[in-house]
Amino acid sequence: MSEIPAAAPRTFVVTPGPHIRVAQTTASIMWWVNASLAPAALWGVLVFGPRALAVILASVAGALAAEWLGNRAMRRRPTIGDGSAACTGLLLALTLPPLVPWWAALLGGAFGVLLGKTIFGGLGFNLFNPALIGRAFMMATFPVAMTAGWSAPLAWLPRPLDAVTTATPLGALKEHGLEAAVRLISGPGGIQGLALGLRPGSIGEVSVLLVALGAAVLLARGIITLAIPLSVIAGTLLVTAFSGAPWLHLLGGGLWLGAFFMATDYVTSPVTRGGQIVFGLVIGVLTGVIRLWGGYPEGICYAILIANALVPALNLWFRVRRVPEAGSPS
Repeated sequence: MSEIPAAAPRTFVVTPGPHIRVAQTTASIMWWVNASLAPAALWGVLVFGPRALAVILASVAGALAAEWLGNRAMRRRPTIGDGSAACTGLLLALTLPPLVPWWAALLGGAFGVLLGKTIFGGLGFNLFNPALIGRAFMMATFPVAMTAGWSAPLAWLPRPLDAVTTATPLGALKEHGLEAAVRLISGPGGIQGLALGLRPGSIGEVSVLLVALGAAVLLARGIITLAIPLSVIAGTLLVTAFSGAPWLHLLGGGLWLGAFFMATDYVTSPVTRGGQIVFGLVIGVLTGVIRLWGGYPEGICYAILIANALVPALNLWFRVRRVPEAGSPS
């Protein structure tokens, strides 16, 4: 009698979730975000010159160095290649005034990664947005540079100018009223400068058009959705609608950069659609309140950080509903 070959042993693998695999990895998402920010970053360098480039490079270098040191200290595998630390440094740099000292940006990038991400356990465990933690640190540590380091557009070019440093449109609105803000943006380019980017402001916020272009790439890739950004914009418009200059609040400052690239961070935002809408509205309303009645002309940074603290509660209040199939036990 011929022998019957033994069946090959079957391997039963037990692993923790998630069990649904997708083509996009953390590294691919992070590098797509970095690429989407590149047009706004390059435009910021063109408008504000070599000082802006130095700020960007220093901030990214500080974030990468902190990521490497954090991994070494915690004896974890290197994660510099996944692009998350570079993204933190780039996002931080794009929220900074172009004339801030490069070494301050270096410290801000390092602080954002170490105190905003590493101490929580690394990527995926942080409660607050690391880039905004770095910016809040810089606001507290270097308040003069962070509130006075604004540059007139194209001031670095070798031609006579009335002023090199100037106020931002929102700063002029806060300190001197609507007339001063309108006068500031009524130069070459006029109101279009708010959308195109020929105006004073943070390095990456000045061109709403290029920020929107980068956001469109992320939307097309399915990396972000419109729930949070539209809610942020709606909340800001709700508060500023009767301020006399809602258009200035919508196009000025870092509203679009914060709404599309920071509030949508997977780790620090709610997981359900209802939670995301409430999250975005809270950010928008707080931004408007800070701008109109607070001490800062901006507000999106602190609004997002405050809303980050609400995310665990929002995830509990807006839980995923599981609908059982017909005939299956409930």
